[in-house]
Amino acid sequence: MIVLKSRQEIQRMQAGGAIVAEILEILRGCVRPGITTADLDEVAERETRRRKARSAFKGYDVAGRVFPATLCVSINDEVVHGIPTPKRILRDGDLVGIDFGVCYEGYFSDAAFTVAVGEVDEQSGNLMRATEEALWVGIAQMRVGRRIGDVSATVQEHVEARGFSVVRDFVGHGIGTKLHELPQVPNFGQRDRGIRLRAGMVLAIEPMVNAGGPEVRVLADGWTAVSADGSRSAHFEHSVAITEEGPLVLTAPDGNVGREVPMGAAERRGGDAASLTA
Repeated sequence: MIVLKSRQEIQRMQAGGAIVAEILEILRGCVRPGITTADLDEVAERETRRRKARSAFKGYDVAGRVFPATLCVSINDEVVHGIPTPKRILRDGDLVGIDFGVCYEGYFSDAAFTVAVGEVDEQSGNLMRATEEALWVGIAQMRVGRRIGDVSATVQEHVEARGFSVVRDFVGHGIGTKLHELPQVPNFGQRDRGIRLRAGMVLAIEPMVNAGGPEVRVLADGWTAVSADGSRSAHFEHSVAITEEGPLVLTAPDGNVGREVPMGAAERRGGDAASLTA
């Protein structure tokens, strides 16, 4: 069942989203050669407690597999769900995906970004850029009356036009009083297919993009997903409320005031990449 949120519930989720945005910006500033993924996790846990929230991920149970950390930190060919550890040290040239969520006043918020450690090669830079742009052109489709397939197809088309591939084994999702709710939001599909978008839906949209093929495999830890061909991967995510006025990005650092699709995406999408105002 798809649960529609009231305006008051969306406001509460926006408060949690602001916490996610603040802590992700702190983490972005911590990324540098020599720091470990466990160091990043410690920062996230401390900052979450300071804001009287709790981790959305730590203790998350899937068929008896319990995620042990506050963050998912995925490096290079790791697509999603990398487990922080003192043994993983960030090095110059790495791509690092940081996925983070909180539960605040009974509601979940979830977001992610990928960042370069120092200088990266041209393909890695293009991969990050294409993935973030795909997130924003997908968000631009999240309007009342459109369909899930419009979002999915837009993300897929944007990525594939740039020579990359969207991961099919993992998808975006509804979010609210549970971290994962219906509906699923694939990053591939056909336009004018799937459920219609309605005011009150809150969706976590999260393109996961590989430089090579779309196939993935899960490591022996039961969580970390890597690209099957060893190619690098990027991941960006926001939690977005669908309102009559347009998409409201709950986890944007600026609170979505006058939020626009990044210029690179806007230049390629024309009218569909218009500003996303609250």
